[in-house]
Amino acid sequence: MSLTQEALNAHLGDPAVLCCRRPAGTQLSAQDFEDPSIFDDMVESNLMTLSPEGVSIEEALGCTLVSDGEALTQLTADMLEGIDVKTGGGAGLLTDGAEKPSQPESLDVEMPDTATTTAYAGAKLMADGMVHLHVDKSEGLDFQFPISAFGAPAYSSLELGSINSGSSDVPAAQGESERVLRTLVKKHYRVNEVLVADETSYHDGVLSIDRSLLDDAKRADPLVKAISIDVITPEDRHVYSNTIMDVIPIAAKAEGKLGEGVTNVLSGAVFVLTGMDEAGVQIHEFGSCEGYIDEKIRYGRPGCPDDDDIMIRVDVQIEEGTGMERRGPFAAHSACDVIIRAIRGMITDLSGEAMSKQEIFKDVRRKERPRIVLVKEIMGQGAMHDNMLVPTEPCGVQGGEKNVDMGNVPVVLSPNEVLDGGIHALACIGPATKEITRHFFREPLVEALQTDPELDLTGVVFIGSPQVNDEKSYVSGRLGTLIEAMEVDGAIITTEGFGNNHIDFSENIEAIGSRGVPVVGVTFAAYQGQLVVGNKYMDAMIELNKDRNGFENEILADNTLTVDDAQRAILMLKTKMSGIPIEPPERRWDEEVIKGNQGLLK
Repeated sequence: MSLTQEALNAHLGDPAVLCCRRPAGTQLSAQDFEDPSIFDDMVESNLMTLSPEGVSIEEALGCTLVSDGEALTQLTADMLEGIDVKTGGGAGLLTDGAEKPSQPESLDVEMPDTATTTAYAGAKLMADGMVHLHVDKSEGLDFQFPISAFGAPAYSSLELGSINSGSSDVPAAQGESERVLRTLVKKHYRVNEVLVADETSYHDGVLSIDRSLLDDAKRADPLVKAISIDVITPEDRHVYSNTIMDVIPIAAKAEGKLGEGVTNVLSGAVFVLTGMDEAGVQIHEFGSCEGYIDEKIRYGRPGCPDDDDIMIRVDVQIEEGTGMERRGPFAAHSACDVIIRAIRGMITDLSGEAMSKQEIFKDVRRKERPRIVLVKEIMGQGAMHDNMLVPTEPCGVQGGEKNVDMGNVPVVLSPNEVLDGGIHALACIGPATKEITRHFFREPLVEALQTDPELDLTGVVFIGSPQVNDEKSYVSGRLGTLIEAMEVDGAIITTEGFGNNHIDFSENIEAIGSRGVPVVGVTFAAYQGQLVVGNKYMDAMIELNKDRNGFENEILADNTLTVDDAQRAILMLKTKMSGIPIEPPERRWDEEVIKGNQGLLK
C-alpha cells in the first residue's frame, strides 16, 4: 500500500521500500513507497527482510531508479541516481516537489529546556507564543515569529506536564476569567458500624438497616426469586461470594437536584451487589469474580470499596436463564435499590450529625482556555449490557433512562452530574475492566479535567456501544456532529471492557479526529484486549492495564482508570494539541512504556 502525502511526512526516517514494481527511470515520490507501519509484521512473518545498508525514505525521495525494482524491494544507494546520503533527500526535492532552500551554516532553535519532540515528556510553549531563532553567521541577529507558523496552536502559557488537579505554576493569561455555572457540595458522614436490625436509621456513626426491607426488595421485580443481606467488615473479608455486579455509594440529595446543591454521603460503608440465577449460574458475561471477597476486589480503585470500608452485601437470585438478558441484571439492581432508597430517605437531613469532611465541585467555564470534551463510551449492546443515565437520586435506579432504550446516541452530562451519581452501571462485563457505579461517583478523569486551570471542560458525553455495525456507525456519526457543534479544541475518549466495543471506540475516535479535533483514546488493550481495528487518528492512546500478564484477571476494577491514568491522558492531550509529535507505540504491550510516561508526571 503506497503512502499518502500526509503519511509520508511521518515516515521520512524509515527504510525506503517499494510498494509495487517500478521500472528504471522512475522518479520516486510518496506513491512509490510501502507503508513502514506494516514492516514489523512483514519481517516477523518472513515476507520481507530489512538491511542496515538501505536508505531512508527521505534520502530516496526525488531520486531516480537506475534499474527495475520489484514490490517490497528495499532501496540502497547503488540503486538510485541523484542521492546524497550525507545530507539526505534526492535531487534537492521537498515532499511537494519544490526546490529545497539553502540553509545557514549554523542554525540554533532556542526553546525551553523542557521542550521535547515525543510524548514521553512534557513541553513548554513560549509565554508570548513566539519561537526565538539565533543565527551565528548574522552576528547575533535575533528573529521572532509565531509558533503557529509551524502549524501548532499558540496556546498562551500552556505548560504541558503541569496537570496536578487544582494547582498550577502557570500564570493566568491576560483577560482570562472563570465563570462558575453550578456548585455541588458533598457532605460526608462517617459510618463506623452497620447493623441489620428492626428499623432503618443513622445516628452517631451507626447505620441500621431494617431486615423487613428484604420483603419489599423481593417484590421489586417478579424475576427476583431470593434475596439476602449481610455485613462484611474490613477484618473479616475472607468469605465466599457470588460474582460482584456493582459497588454502590450511599448518597442522597439534601438540597437541589442532581449535579448541584448538597448531597449527603455516608462514608465508610458501601453496598456490594452480588448475584446468580436459580440454576447457580453467575450473572456475568466475559469473566466473573465469584470467590473469596478479599481476593476478588482491587481495594482502593475509584469504583471499589476502600481498605477500611464496611461492605453491605446484597445477594440476589434471579429466574433461571435470565442472567444474560437485560431484564435479569436490572431486576437484581432494582431489588438492591429498594433497600438503599430507604436509607436515602433517612439521610436527607443530617443536621444533627457530625460531618467528617466536605468536598466542593464546580462546573467552571474558563475563557481563553482550550475547550475540552470528555467522551465516555459505555456498554449498550443489549443482552445484559445497559446503564441508567441521570436517575432522580445519586447512584439510584428510579428516574433514570437506559442508554440502550435511547438508541445509544450521545448524551451530554455536566461534570457535576457525573460526580453526583448521574450514572448507575448495570453492565455485567468482565470485572477487571468494568466501570461500576462508584467509579462514576468519583471519576478521576472528570475531577482532573474539571479542576485543571489550563483547560475549559465543556461537558461529559456518554455514548453507548451498540451490537449491530450499522448502529455503531450511526451513533458514531452523531457523536462527530455533536463534537463539531461544540467547537472544542481537544477530546479524550474512554471505554470500559474490550473486544466488540473497540469497533465503536475506533469509529468514535475517527468521528472526532476527522473533524480536526486532537483526540486521545483511553482503554484496556494489553495482551488479551489488543486492538484489532484502528485508523490514523488513533495515534495517542493510554493503556489501562495493570495485570502483570496483560489479561482480564477477574479481579474487580483492577484494569480501570485511576488518577495516574487520568494524568497521563491529560498530558498526552496537551502534547497533541500543541502540535508536538508523538512517538509510535511498541508493537506489543509493554509495561515499561507506561512506567516511563508516568515517571514524567512526578
